[in-house]
Amino acid sequence: MSRLAFTDQLSREYRTIFTKAAIRPERAALVSRLASRIRAEAPMARYRAVSAATGVPAHVVGILHSLESGQDFNRHLHNGDALTARTVRVPRGRPAAGEPPFTWEESAIDALCLHRLDDWGDWSVPGTAYVLERYNGFGYRLRRPSVPSPYLWSFTTAYTSGKYVADHVWSQTAVSRQCGGMALLRAMGEAGLIDLELGSDNAAA
Repeated sequence: MSRLAFTDQLSREYRTIFTKAAIRPERAALVSRLASRIRAEAPMARYRAVSAATGVPAHVVGILHSLESGQDFNRHLHNGDALTARTVRVPRGRPAAGEPPFTWEESAIDALCLHRLDDWGDWSVPGTAYVLERYNGFGYRLRRPSVPSPYLWSFTTAYTSGKYVADHVWSQTAVSRQCGGMALLRAMGEAGLIDLELGSDNAAA
């Protein structure tokens, strides 16, 4: 797991991109529907239960759930593998404790703690962007720095094209078809479903 530090410079970058990046008009209706699904009563009750156990805001749990498994409660929050067994893909063999089949809540708590989100205290826009990018990995930032991570910015004007179409296989012309986490965050904020805090410098390492 990468230990790229959450510096003031990185915080300012996230803040600047988020401030300038609008949801693409042709994607606005879809992003709004996805954000509303996250905030619906039934899934939010489960996200709040995981939030109570980890300290991760419920809407962030929901964003990760959308990104990792399309909000499927039969799949691990780690990577979308089925809850009927331990995870097969990276991170492999999770949860390490207990026996399958796992409840979604058991697996979600394990995933968030594995990524140390239970120890994270900055849930501003930049702080959220950092933990989402860290959750997915810093491969774009480290290997393709000219392409903002689609895991964060897809469906916004910050992202146009370029993605890994398979492990270690890069395409400059491929376009992500998945809604990015920051598009979902912006949609929730613009709909008044959450308060967006742009934060300040003095980021935590």
